[in-house]
Amino acid sequence: MTPEERPREHKQVIYRFKALLKSGMHILDNKDIQRIKEAYKLAAEVHKDMRRSSGEPYLFHPVAVARIVLEEIGLGATSVIAALLHDTTRFGGLTLAEIEQRFGKDVSAIVAGLNRIAEINHSKDADQSENYRNLIISISEDIRVILIKLADRLEIMRSLNHFTKEQQASKARETFNLYAPLAHKLGLYKVKSEMEDLSMKFTENEAYKSIIKKLRNTTVARNKFIREFMEPIEEKLNLQGLNFEIKGRTKSVYSIWKKIQKQNVPFEKIYDVFAIRIILDTPKDKEKTECWRVYSTVTDKYIPNPSRLRDWVSVPKSTGYESLHTTVVGPDGRWVEVQIRSKRMDEIAERGLAAHWRYKGIRQEAGIDEWLSQIRDIIETPDISPEEMVNSFKLNLHSQEIFIFTPTGDLKKLPVGATVLDFAFDIHSQVGYHCMGAKVNQKNATIREELKNGDLVEIITSKNQKPKKDWLNFVVTSKAKSKIKQSLKENEMQVADLGKEMLARRLKNWKMTLDDTTVSLLIKHYKLKDATVLYSSIFHEKIELSDIKLVLLGDKQPEQAEPQKRVVEHRVTKFDDYLIIDERLDNVDYRLAKCCNPIPGDEVFGFVTIGEGIKIHRNTCPNADRLRDKYGYRIMKAKWREQTESGAFQVTIKIVGYDELGIVNRISEIVSKEMKLNMRAISIESKGNSFVGILKVLIEHTNQLGNLLSKLQKTAGIQRAIRVNR
Repeated sequence: MTPEERPREHKQVIYRFKALLKSGMHILDNKDIQRIKEAYKLAAEVHKDMRRSSGEPYLFHPVAVARIVLEEIGLGATSVIAALLHDTTRFGGLTLAEIEQRFGKDVSAIVAGLNRIAEINHSKDADQSENYRNLIISISEDIRVILIKLADRLEIMRSLNHFTKEQQASKARETFNLYAPLAHKLGLYKVKSEMEDLSMKFTENEAYKSIIKKLRNTTVARNKFIREFMEPIEEKLNLQGLNFEIKGRTKSVYSIWKKIQKQNVPFEKIYDVFAIRIILDTPKDKEKTECWRVYSTVTDKYIPNPSRLRDWVSVPKSTGYESLHTTVVGPDGRWVEVQIRSKRMDEIAERGLAAHWRYKGIRQEAGIDEWLSQIRDIIETPDISPEEMVNSFKLNLHSQEIFIFTPTGDLKKLPVGATVLDFAFDIHSQVGYHCMGAKVNQKNATIREELKNGDLVEIITSKNQKPKKDWLNFVVTSKAKSKIKQSLKENEMQVADLGKEMLARRLKNWKMTLDDTTVSLLIKHYKLKDATVLYSSIFHEKIELSDIKLVLLGDKQPEQAEPQKRVVEHRVTKFDDYLIIDERLDNVDYRLAKCCNPIPGDEVFGFVTIGEGIKIHRNTCPNADRLRDKYGYRIMKAKWREQTESGAFQVTIKIVGYDELGIVNRISEIVSKEMKLNMRAISIESKGNSFVGILKVLIEHTNQLGNLLSKLQKTAGIQRAIRVNR
């Protein structure tokens, strides 16, 4: 640069910075302006010798980004300062600690988030999943990071002419696939449209130039048509005393190109290349009423297409977008799109999320909050892989919406293709976990049924229902997918813990210990990923415990093992398929379930509990069906060891009969004298001529119990004697 050029260049930089300050003079106070000036001086010092690809001073870029942040997105002083400083730490001029000391934690955190995104390898072979991943994390921490990043990318796209062809193609694709949809999701429709147009300029240049040329050539005719269309409408609106402004807006180049491709017609046959926007200056409490008054006025004059009515005033989009859209037949039979909204609605449509902060308390903020909550759900899902995170993010980014009603009239927004199960998880995770089906518009529906716009859905739940792996095949929302995966993971960890308990117990019987060496040997032998898979395989019986013993013993035959181990082998292999229960339950972690009080001789099964070892239940236990249905994977076959020593278990017997004199004595004689059993308690309750008695007695085996019941039922005055679970 020549000495003569330097002062001129310096003036250009100063001019651009003053334009930035001027654009914020109505919303920034003196303190804000002083902080922005300080940030500008620091940025100017760091970037003073740096140049852009175009040869311009690098400082042009942060100043331009800051201006987009302030003017076009509508953020405040903190974001403007962060935009000015967003490249200063990457180029070694400042540290995050220095920025925090001078401008506070918020600015420092935003710059750190922007750095994280900027540190991505943008080569053509780079895996873009890392780009998505960093964006997701940034969004979850502070939404301003991504808003400034959008401003940064928009400024780069506006300057893309100075990049290499390869860089142009790469950045255009990335902008179209990632940043434009993100701008759309955050309600920045103007930014989104410009990004799409600029992306098309560098990927479909011939089509882009052709549409631009034809739009220029039809400008005069288009403006004349708009005037003719609006004159009778303006007259009627003025008579009604409405304050309004009318704008004729040409649709984006990209949206026109999409119509040409979709309809397979030339540009001249695309009639709705522009939209007419009527913007009302009215208080918030009158917005809806006056928007519909304008709609009525327009459709009184021109015939509307009922299928093209879009009411986002009554039900705003999740981005907060509010507007009435209709398409009518104008002069010469041409279709015209008319958009009707208030001044507040228009600002939200132009500035998206940032405008919500200006209109605090409006209910449409919930839509953005819901979406950000879903993004945070993605981040907080345990053990989610980068690829899964990316896919979930893309799903949230690109999904179109349907509106579903709950039985109480609440409205839920879900992506197109959402199922009953997606809806259940949207209500609450626990509702999703236990969803069995639903009533959709009063008709029974399965959890797989795809919902349609306007459906009324009532979820049906069951405590016995739990997430299954195949659910992942038909849910579409990221919340449902992440919660199902989380539940399956937690369940598998519980299963692994139970498998570990089973292995540790069996090793203890074999006089072995469960240590890292043993586990490593088994993982290596079975070629498994880790210990969790080993324990789960043991629990699901994919690996037999008897096989594990052979692996650990190596080439030793049972008779070659130590005497103690031969005894263990004899006791284990004899009953490989069953859990063998010693009636005294010595030295094993078994417990008899109190709900059914099993005794030797009962047909039983084992149920592996969490933290209480194995509980033994009778096959006829009132809880048996529930345990088998809900926890079938935790059921173990079990039977009693042949009885060698006496042992007694308390049994409760219910006796029903006639209330006769001496009936208690008869029962006592049978129990104590004839059967020689220990009677622990007896109670009799009379009911008219009948009685109901409860007898508690110690029994050693089911054969004894059978004999006792038989004798009681043959006794005069006793109608029925049965065992009960008490």
